[in-house]
Amino acid sequence: MGFEHMDDFEKELQQSLQRRPAPPSLKRRIMERRGLISIERRHSHWLVWQRVAAGLLVAAMVGGAMQWKLRRDEERRQGEEARRQVMIALRITGRALNEVNARLNRTHSGDE
Repeated sequence: MGFEHMDDFEKELQQSLQRRPAPPSLKRRIMERRGLISIERRHSHWLVWQRVAAGLLVAAMVGGAMQWKLRRDEERRQGEEARRQVMIALRITGRALNEVNARLNRTHSGDE
């Protein structure tokens, strides 16, 4: 019984290894599938490049926004410094005018 089973197995093996002609539609199906794989590959590459481009665009936008904020902060700081200097100049001018006014008052009142 074991040998009969081996003989059946060998027959199946020989049949499966025999050369048979390819079905007529095999070449067409292979070419269609190859075309689909090529299209999918191109589509996949296109998606990768789109993602890279989108990433670069986002990075450029973030960089530009940060640069704009830094410039705005620097302009604000310069404006505040200019305001501080104007206030100091106004205080100095106010004191000088008060001194001149005091001298004029003393001169008119005869103190000098």
